[in-house]
Amino acid sequence: MMYRLFRPLLFRLDAETAHALTLNALRFSQSVSPALGLLKLIYSTRSKPVQAFGLTFKNPVGLAAGYDKDALAVQGLGALGFGHIEVGTVTPMAQSGNPKPRIFRLVEDEAVINRMGFPSRGAEFVRKKLNPVRRMSTFDLVLGRRPKKSDVVLGVNLGKNKSTPNEQAVLDYLGLLETFAPHADYLTINVSSPNTQGLRDLQGRAALEGLLTQLDAQRRIEEAKLEKRIPLLVKLAPDLTPSELDDALDVILQTRMDGVIATNTTLGREGLRSARQGESGGLSGSPLRGKSEAVLSQVVKRVDGRVPIVSAGGIMNPDDAKRRIEMGAALVQVYTGLVYRGPGLVRQIVRGLSSS
Repeated sequence: MMYRLFRPLLFRLDAETAHALTLNALRFSQSVSPALGLLKLIYSTRSKPVQAFGLTFKNPVGLAAGYDKDALAVQGLGALGFGHIEVGTVTPMAQSGNPKPRIFRLVEDEAVINRMGFPSRGAEFVRKKLNPVRRMSTFDLVLGRRPKKSDVVLGVNLGKNKSTPNEQAVLDYLGLLETFAPHADYLTINVSSPNTQGLRDLQGRAALEGLLTQLDAQRRIEEAKLEKRIPLLVKLAPDLTPSELDDALDVILQTRMDGVIATNTTLGREGLRSARQGESGGLSGSPLRGKSEAVLSQVVKRVDGRVPIVSAGGIMNPDDAKRRIEMGAALVQVYTGLVYRGPGLVRQIVRGLSSS
């Protein structure tokens, strides 16, 4: 109800400005304990635990990567009822991404096109933000309170720098794995964004096998050192052909990855009405629903229960999420749905899943 009042005001702003405004509001809330407590009260969700990747999620609904790229508002976002939050995409070195404007609402289609290009403040900046002491509010620090573990599972989405050639991409991912293994509950290998030139080529069988084999080896070193499991997930594009998807899934299973996120944004433009449809970049929202479900169906069949699947793309309402779970997804992630439905969508989805 509240979001319906604010949405027309936000939609008068360009999409990236509106996004920054909402993120900064959440960032502010986490520095003031009463404000954070109020958010938790308003957006509290029912408990619907899910076991996946050796982790316990308090509910199946997560925030997809891309909303909080630099881990600025993890606590504020956690107060909205999510079972998990995936920050990033994080790159090793800071980079500005593509020129603005680079995010476009397609209101008639309930969609968004973005060509952000991994804008990131870099791994070191994000690592400091994920330090438990640094995540505490000023109010708590003044009172001398100790950091406590959040009940929201934290994922970090990893990507290579734009300037890094694909032949050296593994070095970027290895460094990121080592940096974030102590701070994340799971890590996602992003090889499927359409907005970094050549990145999707890493989904090919040979390139993906070389990358994931080395990441699995490094992961095992970090697990022994930290004495904790480090689940690795791989995020795939919705635009792979059936044979390309089968090849990628073969490699994911052979290299002992822990899960699949299906899917990233699409380059397709089928059936759009908006005048903005010609903008370049990845398309998300309602038009991605059918393609994402088709990929999910193929992934579920191919992995045959060997690893859990996270479904993302085109989840705009509780029925969309329920259908993905019924199709075989262990978890779902939302992003564009929040743009059009507001933060109450998380609670609505969890309530719908709890009553089914």
